Amino acid sequence: MKGTEIKVVPGLFAIAIILFLWFAIAPPQGVSANAWHLLALFVGTVVAIIGKAMPIGAIAILAITSVALTGVTNDSPSGAIKDALSGFSNSLIWLIGIAIIISRGLAKTGLGNRIGYYFISLFGRKTIGIGYALALSELVIAPVTPSNTARGGGIIHPIMKSIATSFGSTPEAGTSRKIGHYLALVNYHINPITSAMFITATAPNPLIVKFIADATGANISITWSTWALAALLPGLVCIALVPLVVYAIYPPEIKSTPDARTYAKAKLTEMGPMSYGEKVMISVFALLLLLWASVPAMIFGDAYAVNTTAVAFLGLSILLVSGVLSWQDVLTEKSAWDTVVWFSALVMMATFLNKLGLVAWFSGVVENNIAQLGLDWTLSAIILVAVYFYAHYFFASTTAHITAMFAAFYAAGLALGAPPLYLGLLLAGASSLMMSLTHYATGTSPIIFGSGYVSMENWWLMGFIMSVVNLAVWGIVGGLWWKLLGYW
Repeated sequence: MKGTEIKVVPGLFAIAIILFLWFAIAPPQGVSANAWHLLALFVGTVVAIIGKAMPIGAIAILAITSVALTGVTNDSPSGAIKDALSGFSNSLIWLIGIAIIISRGLAKTGLGNRIGYYFISLFGRKTIGIGYALALSELVIAPVTPSNTARGGGIIHPIMKSIATSFGSTPEAGTSRKIGHYLALVNYHINPITSAMFITATAPNPLIVKFIADATGANISITWSTWALAALLPGLVCIALVPLVVYAIYPPEIKSTPDARTYAKAKLTEMGPMSYGEKVMISVFALLLLLWASVPAMIFGDAYAVNTTAVAFLGLSILLVSGVLSWQDVLTEKSAWDTVVWFSALVMMATFLNKLGLVAWFSGVVENNIAQLGLDWTLSAIILVAVYFYAHYFFASTTAHITAMFAAFYAAGLALGAPPLYLGLLLAGASSLMMSLTHYATGTSPIIFGSGYVSMENWWLMGFIMSVVNLAVWGIVGGLWWKLLGYW
């Protein structure tokens, strides 16, 4: 519609899909009407987002309204609205929003530019070198940051934005493709890989260890070192490939920067000593890193563990009390509030798809269908992992996906004859690598996507390409590596 934010054709297409699924197709056996109708709303919402029928936050409001008015999650009107708004109580969503607001301090104090110039002074000869610098930074801190959102979105992403801005590459100026587009994609696609490399690199990984132990009667007990050693070779190969693959698909306009290191050093000299605000920001980031890495709990015991979202609020509180950020700064950080709204809606819908049994039904169907094919365990495992992996298009949380599907898919694979440790490691890797697919796949994705450097079309295409590359590496290189290690 001319002069508005509404695109009529994509909007009508999304509505048509909802109506078709709701009225024209009866719920399959074993699926309740409410579960099927919620699926219709979810699919229509995703289609509207992909088609950009409206701004994503506006689509989220419509989705919340639809869930509340249709009562697909609860027959009681008061219960339905409570369910529809339940996503806003998810602590991960607030971690995302607060991390975006905290990162505003980097630009306001100038620390962001200082960090950007410092990284350029070390790795600035080529744009691809900066990509590898971001990748190595992720890898170094991954073992001690159990929140992939805090790591990729709260620590690495502000540095990436600083580097891009120092080259004059910003979404606001229409210059994303100079370098920011490339670096944002590298920034994101390294995050799922480092998450797959250590038990302590993302929150759901310990849950996977428990599922595997439970399914095998504790005969397969994956330790921290077993996981790290198994993921070492495939992880390093994937990390080496990401900057190259992104470069081949979406090459930056600025490729060679022979004078960048000299320029960066000159700018650092020009900036002089760090200001009060920069010192506070550094202190806050150091505090966040230590607490997100659960260092107090490691030293003093679990009684001293702190929730990651509470830590983010602590960081923001320090910035407000110190005067580094004002309340007006918080209010004007539109991307943070936009992210809280749309991510809350998607998490809510994905959560109730699980609660209403649709995901469990889907897992059972997959298990039975694969068993009926009569294939050997190798082909069966490939199909099983692929279905498990790409089902993440319907999830806005890796924890929800793993909780709903991992145990069933692992049990199905064991029944089909797959070696227990091989299958466990392959599914464990897939459980993090699937974060690459969408802009709502995990907490890190809406932070980096929300910065505006990458369009939704480019994000989804790159996500699919990297999914194929990562799965191939984990299955082939990882499988051979695990064979050499005697794991199967």
